[in-house]
Amino acid sequence: MSFQVTVTGFSQDERLDWVMLLSCGHRQHVRHQPPFINRPWVTSEAGRHQHLGMVVTCTQCQRCMPLPR
Repeated sequence: MSFQVTVTGFSQDERLDWVMLLSCGHRQHVRHQPPFINRPWVTSEAGRHQHLGMVVTCTQCQRCMPLPR
């Protein structure tokens, strides 16, 4: 079974952290918190746009987690 999904969009949570919206319906945080988490691309609209359609592994699908409501 494949857990490869695509990034369909981005939104921000209540703390204004960026969240990837995945084709399976799950969501995954993508934070930029240097020096521990280094994702400067998430801080710009152009950077997020470049990652649309990117294939990622959904760890929530791997764990058979339900979709958010």
